[in-house]
Amino acid sequence: MRRLLTTLAILLVVVVAGMSALVLLVNPNDFRGYMVKKVEQKSGYQLTLEGDLRWHIWPQLSILAGRMTLTAPGAKAPVVSAENMRLDVKLLPLLSHQLFVKQVMLKNAVIRLTPDSEEHSQVDAPIAPAGSGTDAADAAWKFDIDNLRVVDSLLIWQRADNEQINVRDINLTLQQTEKRRAQLELSSRVNRDQRDLTFSMAADVDLQQFPRQIGAKVTQFNYQLAGADILNGGIQGEGNAQVVYQQTPAQIAVSQLSVSANNSQLTGDISATLGAVPGYVVNLNSANLDLDALSGWQSSTTTAEQPAVTSAPVIASQVDDRQQNLEALRDFTAQLNLQAAQVTYRGMNVTQLAVTADNQRGLLTLHKLAGQLAGGDFSLPGTLDARGNKPVISVQPVLNQVELGTVLKAFDMPQMLTGKFSMKGDLTGDRLSSQAFERRWRGTAQLAMQDAQLHGLNIQQLIQQAVARNDNSVRGQDSYQRYTEVKSVSAQASLNQGTVKLSGLTADSPLLALTGAGSIDMPGKQCDMALNVRVTGGWQGRGELIEQLQKTPIPLRVYGPWQQLNYQLQVDQVLRKTLQDRAKDALNKWAEKNKDSREGQDLKKLLDKL
Repeated sequence: MRRLLTTLAILLVVVVAGMSALVLLVNPNDFRGYMVKKVEQKSGYQLTLEGDLRWHIWPQLSILAGRMTLTAPGAKAPVVSAENMRLDVKLLPLLSHQLFVKQVMLKNAVIRLTPDSEEHSQVDAPIAPAGSGTDAADAAWKFDIDNLRVVDSLLIWQRADNEQINVRDINLTLQQTEKRRAQLELSSRVNRDQRDLTFSMAADVDLQQFPRQIGAKVTQFNYQLAGADILNGGIQGEGNAQVVYQQTPAQIAVSQLSVSANNSQLTGDISATLGAVPGYVVNLNSANLDLDALSGWQSSTTTAEQPAVTSAPVIASQVDDRQQNLEALRDFTAQLNLQAAQVTYRGMNVTQLAVTADNQRGLLTLHKLAGQLAGGDFSLPGTLDARGNKPVISVQPVLNQVELGTVLKAFDMPQMLTGKFSMKGDLTGDRLSSQAFERRWRGTAQLAMQDAQLHGLNIQQLIQQAVARNDNSVRGQDSYQRYTEVKSVSAQASLNQGTVKLSGLTADSPLLALTGAGSIDMPGKQCDMALNVRVTGGWQGRGELIEQLQKTPIPLRVYGPWQQLNYQLQVDQVLRKTLQDRAKDALNKWAEKNKDSREGQDLKKLLDKL
């Protein structure tokens, strides 16, 4: 054992002595011109190294450099700049004065992908004759580094005159495993609009056609999004995909995509054509898409106890719909196809959701938005035209047999009316928000309901009890429900700046029939309805009067706040007129029977004047 330790110590001394001697014999600055020349030959980029190069022996033989920059031909700003650069080199090639770089590490680097860092041809640069040179893609630089590390660095990305996006805390490791293939590990974060996105990923990269094409199989991707207007705890998930980037024409294709977001899952493929006007094609499928878990939506009672979303300061808030910016739709074209088996939205369960839409530089056409909801189905096609100074939105909603109470509850509206709701309409507006819909939208619709219930008000009870108080010869039922039940309802509706006007309102049930019209004030949450009601069942008492009441419409006005409706019932006038009509009919019969007598003729003349 003692001999072994002695031998190892001797070897260590020899190695250290040899490396020290090598450091003394070889000056790393001798390689400066070689490195600059090689970079320019392979890429055309200009490498600049400031300060002296120096050796670093332990734990890895390396060349340390100060500030470095890498600039494209004709560019105003460098593509890469770093405060420190380390080149890990192999020892044996140095014996023959050759430089073999195993790994390049950049620390505190700034990577610029902006218009200023792009390559620009000189105005007076000579133009090579056609066919005399190599293909531009083949002439581009090649990835010949075994290992590349970027530590604690920054990426500045900007397209044309768009706003810059800063990707911070970049930690990148790229290691070639075989000819033109590499393993990549990357972690970073993006902070924008008081929101923070952190992510990490691992991928197998195919560089066989680099730089014309780069392929990557993302085997691991984890992320978390948190910050202003994001639910507490943020949005987080993981995923994997196959990614291919093509240089000419510039395209990105993402296939075999599988990603989760909280408890939602998405699969599919995405492709993008990059250019002056980018184009996107998105095809997605989901077994479960929980929009409430992504948006942080909670019912009004839950929200009062504990807010689910961290709100941004007022200066940065996008709550005011007037601040919405739809002009971004003009900058690209896109196609979207989404199929979701289960969707949760505002507490509602939507099944078999299908969405088909496309955007043509500001003209967004929603060809299909359909699904099954609350026992029925819905369809919501429409268009959004953002090409002018003022956006124009047009939708044609169609609902069939949807339980209205479920929808009212989802939007925190009182469930004063429930039943199977059907609708066919044509609506226009300028903003996609509840505030805009309540105040500025316009349109018309045909409405219908089956098995409707008006809660908190029993119209039959009101009328029958009022009649019984005026005439004790009749009375209503012994007990009543706390709602008005109607078998079917239909009406025409018109919407204008928050006011819904109803006309042609008709309703029928075994116990009553009504007609009428009225208006609903959505911002004020009030209504005013003028109805004519015939109570056709539930009477007890004198048959002649009941028969007359079943034929007589009784005026009823329902008005006031949704939460506390008021009513006016004109039973006295109706009963008085009913008695007058009954008396007049009796006198007419007597006069007709005695028309030959003087008394009969005088009575007939008197009745004709009434």
